[in-house]
Amino acid sequence: MTFDPLMWVFATNARYKHSRRSCLELKPSLGRFFTDELLAFAGFVIVDELPSPPLEQVKAMGLESLLTPSAQGLTLANTYYLKPAAAGQLRVHVHELVHVLQWRNLGAARFIDRYLQEIARHGYRQAPLEQMACELEHLFALSPARGFDITAEVKHRLAP
Repeated sequence: MTFDPLMWVFATNARYKHSRRSCLELKPSLGRFFTDELLAFAGFVIVDELPSPPLEQVKAMGLESLLTPSAQGLTLANTYYLKPAAAGQLRVHVHELVHVLQWRNLGAARFIDRYLQEIARHGYRQAPLEQMACELEHLFALSPARGFDITAEVKHRLAP
């Protein structure tokens, strides 16, 4: 049986749906960066261990670099998963919300294909979608009180 990453994403999100918290909780801190609509659409789950596809499938795709013990978050469609130590860090929420926007703007299948191809080609840290999330996280950290429209910025950067 062939591993289907998209089916795994949907199954994982279904498994954790009762633990999912709305990102509207973050509106007081992140409302100057993300629309209310996006914060209502997105959610997060705090987990001791980040969800992971079966190890043999990850190795078969050449993506072992994704399974590092130092990883703090993982975004699957409109839900992201955080380790407890990262849950209180707004920078991490911003980073993962950028990935939610990428998923939404590209569509699930296209996001998965592109993200996995970029990691295989460039490595995890240098993958363009990952770089975008890191850059916008950094811009947030430079001016958390000022605010800027991250939703529009992601859409602009993903435009053909």
